[in-house]
Amino acid sequence: MNTPAPTLLELQHAVYRSVVGRDDAEAAACIVADGIDPAARLGIYRNTFASVLTNALKLSYPAVHRLVAPECFEGAARLFIEEELPRCANLDHYGAGFPDFLARFPPVAALAYLPDVARLEWAVSRALHAPDVPPLDLGRLAALTEDEQARVCFAPHPSAGLLHADYPADSIWRAVLAQDDAALAAIDPASGLVWLLVHRTENGIEVTRLSEAAWRFTEALFAGRPLHSALEDAPGAKAHVLLAKHLTAGCFAGFGVSDNAIS
Repeated sequence: MNTPAPTLLELQHAVYRSVVGRDDAEAAACIVADGIDPAARLGIYRNTFASVLTNALKLSYPAVHRLVAPECFEGAARLFIEEELPRCANLDHYGAGFPDFLARFPPVAALAYLPDVARLEWAVSRALHAPDVPPLDLGRLAALTEDEQARVCFAPHPSAGLLHADYPADSIWRAVLAQDDAALAAIDPASGLVWLLVHRTENGIEVTRLSEAAWRFTEALFAGRPLHSALEDAPGAKAHVLLAKHLTAGCFAGFGVSDNAIS
């Protein structure tokens, strides 16, 4: 009695197990050699799969790629791919866990700043590929009453994000991408924490340093806290100036008004 041919879904699952799990048994049985061993044919797909994902990581982490030897990056990428597989077909969204992977990857332990640079690069990549949503129309805010303005809750633009780093990741990132060895050599990795805002403007991706107080005020706004509540922990009158800058820069995409009245 002949064994029934596998369904397309079964064949796809078999190829997936071969490419990802290196289990060729089922897939190889369905392949006609035709001069090339079935395992060798599957190896071509496996190598292409790894190559495509490694290239996606290079595109998202160009500074990290330049900071380490090519063979080190490719080795890290190979191990990372084994841990974290793509969850969608759009590879612009692949690699979110790479910074945390680098933080526990022994060969780069001497480059303590590397995970922070990677986190910044992921924020930049996220901003670059965020949906093209129009920024908040400031005229809508002007139409609110004074009480409503105090209770307004902002929605951040999809391209806007915040991160803080133990090392001057922004300076390192800029110097590496500019291939400015002198600037890179002048950076003191132990200069302290940096508080960063990343967002997309008409001119490209902006990476801006903020003071800790300004960063925390921005964080409160991005989290949707009412303006009057965020101002309670804000750095005095400068908060209004900072808010105006964020509005002008298009860091918000919308707003609502909290139901909680101000006492």
